[in-house]
Amino acid sequence: MTDKKHLLIVFHSKTGKNGRMAESVHQGAQDPDIDVEVRFLKAGDADAQDLLWADGIVFGSPENFGYMSGALKDFFDRTFYEVEGQVDGKPYCIFVGAGNDGTGALTAIRRICMGYHFKEIQPPVIVPGELSDATLRSCYELGMAMGAGLEAGVF
Repeated sequence: MTDKKHLLIVFHSKTGKNGRMAESVHQGAQDPDIDVEVRFLKAGDADAQDLLWADGIVFGSPENFGYMSGALKDFFDRTFYEVEGQVDGKPYCIFVGAGNDGTGALTAIRRICMGYHFKEIQPPVIVPGELSDATLRSCYELGMAMGAGLEAGVF
């Protein structure tokens, strides 16, 4: 029997929208049919040791002024040099709660993740406007797919 795979969910939420999205991602990753260990952390509480622990990562951010949140950017700023060369190839995916179209936040996160040499393994979930049951289900499925893929060794 092998050790459980580790999934890190790092997110920021100010208004609660991204918090609800993150909760849905977290619930999906902990689906009863999936057996992975999950760390569910706000961006300000996560650090380099969490990235080193993780076998895969989900990043979540609101769109602020057409960019990712300052809190998620701060997480990247605080961890990059501490993990440089130690996290290459780790799978990741993204969710964005957007006021507009979310492309600015998505582009910024992807660009930084390229510097870490992470590997994006599934399409992002971008939710412009208000949340719905369908968009929360998409977040659940993002977490479920990430957890199941890690557990199965697909990523």
